Amino acid sequence: MKVDIDKPNAKQDRFLRDRHRHVAFGGARGGGKSWAVRAKLILMATSYKGIKQMVIRRTYPELQANHIRPLKALLGVGRPGCPIKYSNQDKLMTFPNGSTIQFGYCATDADTERYQGAEVDILYIDEATQLTEQQIKDLNACVRGTSDFPRRTYYTCNPGGKGHGYIKRLFISKQYTENEYPEDYSFIQSLVYDNNVLMDKDPEYVRALEALPEAKRKAWLEGDWDSFIGQVFNEWTDDPAHYQDRRWSHVIDDFEIPRSWKIYRGYDHGYSKPYSVGWFAVDHDGILYRIREDYGCTSEPNTGRQLTVQEIAERIKDIERSDPNIRGRKVYGIADPAIWGSDTGESIEDMFERCGVFNSKGDHARLAGLMQFHYRLAFDQAGIPMFYCFKSCKQFIRTIPLLIYDDKHVEDIDTDMEDHIYDETRYVFQERPLNKRQNMKHFTERDPLPPDDPLEIMPARSEN
Repeated sequence: MKVDIDKPNAKQDRFLRDRHRHVAFGGARGGGKSWAVRAKLILMATSYKGIKQMVIRRTYPELQANHIRPLKALLGVGRPGCPIKYSNQDKLMTFPNGSTIQFGYCATDADTERYQGAEVDILYIDEATQLTEQQIKDLNACVRGTSDFPRRTYYTCNPGGKGHGYIKRLFISKQYTENEYPEDYSFIQSLVYDNNVLMDKDPEYVRALEALPEAKRKAWLEGDWDSFIGQVFNEWTDDPAHYQDRRWSHVIDDFEIPRSWKIYRGYDHGYSKPYSVGWFAVDHDGILYRIREDYGCTSEPNTGRQLTVQEIAERIKDIERSDPNIRGRKVYGIADPAIWGSDTGESIEDMFERCGVFNSKGDHARLAGLMQFHYRLAFDQAGIPMFYCFKSCKQFIRTIPLLIYDDKHVEDIDTDMEDHIYDETRYVFQERPLNKRQNMKHFTERDPLPPDDPLEIMPARSEN
């Protein structure tokens, strides 16, 4: 069967020809990703007898609009004499040579269960950054079978979303863990300027992207993976050039903490999910420094080590006895107030105290804590923030920039993300609350900071 499709542009042609095990395509809006996926589906289905392909997107309506309806129209499915059949019940398109295209959606982790028994030769995850790392990994388990056809997964993606960090790590930063091989991964960046058809047909679309505020323009037009829509802390800056002078960077070189500085410990409990412990020093100007951390996460995303309270307590005591910046000092513990609750008589805090680890109840006011994050991350005119992070605290550096806003509670963090380090940090921030400084500014011209206490949730307190 022969199907006529339009000629691809240079980037789309690279995507159609790429034979890596994992191929990511896109990086910005208007780059022609959807057309490239549809063209690839057709070419593979008509060229290889009996091949099994599957397309996944976050929701079924999105899948219908972007792929099912356009494919049916292009192939003439449903018209008299068309040999290609589509089952709306099974969401399955069948070609005369026995090749199939399965369509599915994955809005939640539970949705991946419907594909546990599936076996496909090629998987397409459309708008992959809208899915979590675990969802992407679970779906990739479907790429298997006994045929000789080389297994492949294709991803279309833009910066932002729950899977931003995972996709960025693999395809942009090229940082690989066990059982991930660099030679398997390929990234093809496609911008709106590469899409000649759209540029010619709708030049106003390009002008609209160019006129966006900087954060959105960088993500949607330039495909900047360090600036993405929905990012909560877009003021976050990690600049190795300023690790020593401590200007215009939140991440700095580790150093010896003066004995006169106070030490705080933040704690967020977890068992199936990670627990998080962070140690902070505060200088005489009220600036907080994250100096040590212990994050109870396995190699699986957002999965806890399932340590007992006693085991966590021993880890805390070992660190406080051995770390040169902490040992011999009084440590003020601030913890999630939920650990004081109990249905069985003994609370988690009771268990900690029995092990010799003591905490005070943290302030759980979520929006106030979020504002404290913004206030501390903001730079003054000289490039000095009210919070620094030692470069050795790698889990904080990894997780905090990736936090996004909740779709339903738009003023709060999406709690499906790895927010455990964020939580224990905000408990400490709330213990040392700041008012918004008048000389706050961003290093770059990004979206403005939230207004000063828009919900009137912060009491009037001094910086120190």
